[in-house]
Amino acid sequence: MWPLLQIELFKIFKRSRTYISFAAIGAIVALILLAFYADGSNYMAFGMQSLTQSFDIQGNVLNGYLICFIVLQTLLIHVPLLIALVAGDQIAGEANMGTLRLLITKPVSRTRLLLAKFTASVIYTILLLIWMAFLALLVSVWIFGTGDLMILKSTEVVILEKADVLWRYFAAFGFAAIAMTTVPALAFFFSVFAENSIGPIVTTMSVIIVCTILSTMDIPIFNTIKPFLFTTHMIGWKGFFDAPVAWQPVLQSAGILVLHIVGLLLATIFVFRKKDILS
Repeated sequence: MWPLLQIELFKIFKRSRTYISFAAIGAIVALILLAFYADGSNYMAFGMQSLTQSFDIQGNVLNGYLICFIVLQTLLIHVPLLIALVAGDQIAGEANMGTLRLLITKPVSRTRLLLAKFTASVIYTILLLIWMAFLALLVSVWIFGTGDLMILKSTEVVILEKADVLWRYFAAFGFAAIAMTTVPALAFFFSVFAENSIGPIVTTMSVIIVCTILSTMDIPIFNTIKPFLFTTHMIGWKGFFDAPVAWQPVLQSAGILVLHIVGLLLATIFVFRKKDILS
């Protein structure tokens, strides 16, 4: 399994498109940091004007922890596209180049081949999140310092003490790794039906967009299916920033995401083992 995984990782990281995702995240985070460094005080004054009329807020409110929270809300919406660009190419790309048929003639089972490709995609996903965590958290803290984290919600204001913040970010990024793994699982499922990578990538993003819209629309007819949509639970990382943490909904969301991943992977293996490879 390890030699197969090494080969698949080599295939992923030899492509220039792989590094486009890292560059895109770096550019977006840099722009956000630059914007807050240049005009962050005005942004905070506007966002908290209703609070400052009633409360005397002191301390370093515009700190690295707050910037990281804003970056997470912004980027985790777009990361699935960057993941799908690579994951959707793992199987369909081989079929498009005519190498998939050659691969299955090797003395390796189709299941092991698929698991190696999926594991390589998951490793790529985790590395992408680690890169985002480095920029969004460590660089933000280095530039803006630390302090209590103030989160403005629609109905309340959550204030987390500085000493109680860091572990929440580690937990949030861990949850994000589970949530983002559903993207390569979905892309792999569509990839076994395609002969080129465009189809799985576009289909994966279309499904994510439609499910996200259904998850956010407050219409009674959709309320029955919302709990079963993986996009409903992908934002479960925000639960770590409640005070106190509501563990049951967070763990339930993580469990549902794992079920989606396992179900999609098993369905992909079943289809791939039965598929006639003609290219």
